[in-house]
Amino acid sequence: MSFFEAEDPLFSTFVLGNAPLKTLAGGFDWVEGPVWFGDHDCLLFSDIPNNRILRWSPTLGMSTFREPANFSNGNTRDREGRLVTCEHGTRRVTRTEHDGSITVIADRYEGKRLNSPNDVVVASDGAVWFTDPHYGIASDYEGTRAEQELPCNVYRVDPLSGEIRAVLTDFQGPNGLAFSPDETRLYVADTGRMFSSDPRHIRVFDVGKGWSLTGGDVFHVVGPGCADGMRVDAAGNLWTSAGDGVHCIAPDGRRLGKILVPETVSNICFGGRHGHRLFITASTSLYAVSLAIRGAVRTSR
Repeated sequence: MSFFEAEDPLFSTFVLGNAPLKTLAGGFDWVEGPVWFGDHDCLLFSDIPNNRILRWSPTLGMSTFREPANFSNGNTRDREGRLVTCEHGTRRVTRTEHDGSITVIADRYEGKRLNSPNDVVVASDGAVWFTDPHYGIASDYEGTRAEQELPCNVYRVDPLSGEIRAVLTDFQGPNGLAFSPDETRLYVADTGRMFSSDPRHIRVFDVGKGWSLTGGDVFHVVGPGCADGMRVDAAGNLWTSAGDGVHCIAPDGRRLGKILVPETVSNICFGGRHGHRLFITASTSLYAVSLAIRGAVRTSR
């Protein structure tokens, strides 16, 4: 049985009938935050409950990149190729410098501790945008249970001054986020509060002059499951995690098709030789599949 499920003929042009969905590694507890390092030919991803960041290489296989890792979740790279990480355990966003030292990008807002930074992107101007839900402090599984001091916001850290600003303040549980290729749109998933029945959906914002945000309408409601991590391809389609795999959503909000995965998907990223391989973190395993479309290379505004 095929693991591709096309709902629109366009989706069939994105997938390859002879490309398998491969299990690269397994036996984890809850993996997240995949990020591709093409210059090192490897993928980094977080095994949150086991407090480590792992490394997968097509030539060397699995190894440990960092342990302990402060219960790290989302990862990305900045414009200089440095690793940027959301840490549940320390309730902060950090940057790993080229010499291996750690720089704290954000750990407080208006004098209060962040909740548990979850996902992060770096814009073309170098600003760091991240979501800050409460999942890492709501239990001891993905961090340490602690008092919540701030609402669950989306933040932007200015690349020059380092000032942190709450840019979206009406989310219950902001989670994955992604810019369109031209950075005129920002997609943000809301997975609601833990142990609640809050609405779960993806919202879209128009990005204007000075990185101002307007709009915020519901863009798409994922089902089954909910949207967590997201990435955008070169044509502007949004690929998002879901309960049954990875869903591909057109810029107008239509679901074009699915990649069916045997575990709940948490996050994804494009990588590989030409950015055409989709890496998938799903519950206890790491998967990958080659596609006929590449991940987006964002242009400067």
